Amino acid sequence: MQNFLQDIFYRPLRDLRISVIDRCNFRCTYCMPDKEDSRQYSFLKPGEWLSFEEIIRLTKLFVDCGVTKIRLTGGEPLLRPNLVELVGKLREIPGIKDLALTTNGFLLTQYARALKEAGLDRITVSLDALDARLFRQMNGGKGNLQKNLEGIAVCEGLDFDTIKINVVLQKGVNDGQVLDMVSYFKGKKAVLRFIEYMDVGNCNHWERRYVVPSREVVDLISARFPLRPLAAKEFGEVAARYEFVDGGGEVGFISSVTRPFCGTCTRGRISADGKLYTCLFASEGVDLRAPLRAGANEAELSALIKNVWQNRTDRYSELRTKIRSNPEPAHKVEMFQIGG
Repeated sequence: MQNFLQDIFYRPLRDLRISVIDRCNFRCTYCMPDKEDSRQYSFLKPGEWLSFEEIIRLTKLFVDCGVTKIRLTGGEPLLRPNLVELVGKLREIPGIKDLALTTNGFLLTQYARALKEAGLDRITVSLDALDARLFRQMNGGKGNLQKNLEGIAVCEGLDFDTIKINVVLQKGVNDGQVLDMVSYFKGKKAVLRFIEYMDVGNCNHWERRYVVPSREVVDLISARFPLRPLAAKEFGEVAARYEFVDGGGEVGFISSVTRPFCGTCTRGRISADGKLYTCLFASEGVDLRAPLRAGANEAELSALIKNVWQNRTDRYSELRTKIRSNPEPAHKVEMFQIGG
């Protein structure tokens, strides 16, 4: 029987994002830029990653605490050896209603069918441009646009519940791609989601002037392809959803900077080395791997998880301006260590 945890702001724990690896084959500028100042972040050794057995054990405890949605992230999760095996094992856990994965898409032609057959419900692909030159510029000169598009096409041919395409917009960089992307994906199974550029981590040198407010993007799209808003499907939904008036599908907008949604955040995150983070912008996590490997029993681990969540106070996006006004901004965990 599930228990339902709430933090001090009465936000339930419903979603768990599990980073299975901190390595990536891309170097996207807003996540893991390939520059000298990012080399201070050394990658974990495989023995430091949570094992599949440890991930399964923790996931069962989180499900007992009320989690119903699991998302596998990275780094690039498809770089983790035998990931399909993990998906199959997670699928067998009673109480998980939604099993999803976020990927940069480069390896989807190789793994999409096996992931679906193992029980993956949904897939999200990061794709920031349809211009091949800009695509490579934004991901650090890695990858191949055509291969990514082929991977998305493979997913559309499979029976995934949903396929989402995440686009992080940066003013003066890829904001000119909005209408091209809408034209390309409109009417297809894949749903676009435009995301405001966020100050996750420390190595992307975020500045607010590069944020493209979602309201501007909604207006831009609607002027050419009229939109109307849709009601949220559930509490904690991060994207504001709109549908095309002509029936051509929908598009979503994630506005963490201009319209923070901290008040409905239901997400916990586990890093590849087993630290529990209660916010995407957190400075520190609580180590679950150490007690796991020291022989802690289920009751002890469950008590630790409950204590962390019930004392959760995170409201970074709502307090961003005040926090960033500090002359010595707090160190934050990097996106590639805990996923998006």
